[in-house]
Amino acid sequence: MFKILTAMLSVFLLPSFIFAMTADEIIEKSNIAYYYTANDGKARAKMKIVDSRGRERYREMTILRKDIKDGGRQNYYVFFHEPADVRKMVFMVWKQAEGDDDRWLYLPAIDLVKRIATSDKRSSFAGGVFTYEDVSGRRTSDDTHELIKEEKVDGKAAYVIKNTPKDAEVVEFSYYISWIDKATFLPVKGEYFDKQDKLYRTITVDETKVIDGHPTAIKGTGKNLETGLTTTIEFVDVKYDIGLKESTFAERYLRRPPREVR
Repeated sequence: MFKILTAMLSVFLLPSFIFAMTADEIIEKSNIAYYYTANDGKARAKMKIVDSRGRERYREMTILRKDIKDGGRQNYYVFFHEPADVRKMVFMVWKQAEGDDDRWLYLPAIDLVKRIATSDKRSSFAGGVFTYEDVSGRRTSDDTHELIKEEKVDGKAAYVIKNTPKDAEVVEFSYYISWIDKATFLPVKGEYFDKQDKLYRTITVDETKVIDGHPTAIKGTGKNLETGLTTTIEFVDVKYDIGLKESTFAERYLRRPPREVR
């Protein structure tokens, strides 16, 4: 009888073991869903930065993205429109499959093209809570991933994954927790913990929308719990598969923006 029960249980339980996803697979799929939607994309982004005293600053920019290979090489071009003091500023990334990514920042006020060092990719992007790395994505292989539980967040079933950097010396956090929507694999929220195991930064995806058949995060909020700084970003006029060429992301366009952002 025991053998029969064991055999029956194995039949019913085997599919769950076969189809269960590992933490690495979940994070990789989430990375594709969030950063590599379609073959390319364009969006207008509106950013609001509020400090601890309630003072507000605004940024408006156009973001272009071209995928060379899903999960690997990819190009980003961010052109700032507003306000006047950052108008025509450009942030460009050549994301590499291996090795360090190439990042540039063009500062029109002093006509300077600045290379962003690998050590600076965790610096603030445009003075807000988000970092340069948040904008273009963190390489999934930079961390180890552990599926710690599954739970509902705002009514959505989510995977909860602990991500620990393999090289703790190059980042300011000791680990971060990701909540990944089980239906769309888009991130729901993230919590970052410092070297003393204290929560200091949170990122939430506040609104998603299906655009051209692709679930898309269109609004998010970042909070620095130590400084009180809050940043919200909203994406409007999102378009996919518009036929961007890799040449659009050439270095010569740092000073002379391509027609796609004008």
